[in-house]
Amino acid sequence: MTGPVAVIGLGGMGGGMARALLGAGYAVTVFNRTRERAAPLEQAGAVVASTAVGAAAGADTVLLSLADEPAVEEVLFGDLVSRLRPGTVLIDTTTASPSYARTTATRLAASGVRRLETCVMGNPDMAAEGKLRIFVSGDRSALDAVDEVLSALSQEVRYLGGPGRASALKLALNLLLGIQTAGLAEAAAFAEAAGLDRELLLDVVLHSGWRSPVLGFRAEFMRRRVYRPAAFRTALMHKDLELALDQAAAYQMELPLGHEAVTRFGSALAAGHGDDDAAAVVEVPPPSKENHR
Repeated sequence: MTGPVAVIGLGGMGGGMARALLGAGYAVTVFNRTRERAAPLEQAGAVVASTAVGAAAGADTVLLSLADEPAVEEVLFGDLVSRLRPGTVLIDTTTASPSYARTTATRLAASGVRRLETCVMGNPDMAAEGKLRIFVSGDRSALDAVDEVLSALSQEVRYLGGPGRASALKLALNLLLGIQTAGLAEAAAFAEAAGLDRELLLDVVLHSGWRSPVLGFRAEFMRRRVYRPAAFRTALMHKDLELALDQAAAYQMELPLGHEAVTRFGSALAAGHGDDDAAAVVEVPPPSKENHR
């Protein structure tokens, strides 16, 4: 087992990973801008720091679980990077673009901090149980240094190579997730317009060849019509789809289904569902034929 671990960012995934590390016997210090999110972890044995710098002080490994690239800029490149000891391993689970991932690795190299970017697959419950699947890119020696930490979080760890690869995989997977979720919502809207009950449609989907763990997870939100606490917030889904489209533009390629999906989730955001699970897109009516022309 390596030394103390700092976890910065205690949303559903970050909080779950901190809990898994505590369960594995690690000394964990946590920080979140909204302090009340740290209270359950404090009761579970974590030390709660008042700043990100305080959380990272003395830690051999720092795990970031932040919302987006601007949050990484604020937290990591604000005060934190200058206070990390050379050799510290930074496990960044924030979903970012491959371009940003490569730039971040270069910026950190000058300080002696070794960054691992991760594509984390799973949900908050899987995170708390240490059953995620984690795909890692970056410095291979850094991965070797924290393999026990990652093993405490996951049922599988796979190395992908140099910077940018894990971010590309994560965006590809979330692109597929967004398209599938929007498609399920559209099928539900069509069925309801035809006079069928939403629960009937979802039950048929979940007991047929169309079933998948991903669709099943979102379908349960849609069936209950309760979208909080969110497993994956609509705002984050929209953000990740936009990242994928921006990166695709850099590759000079079109993602037509991605464009449709980001529009649907944009409508969900505008309707006030940003903090709801992405499955809440089903509650936003598809555009009318006149408006879609």
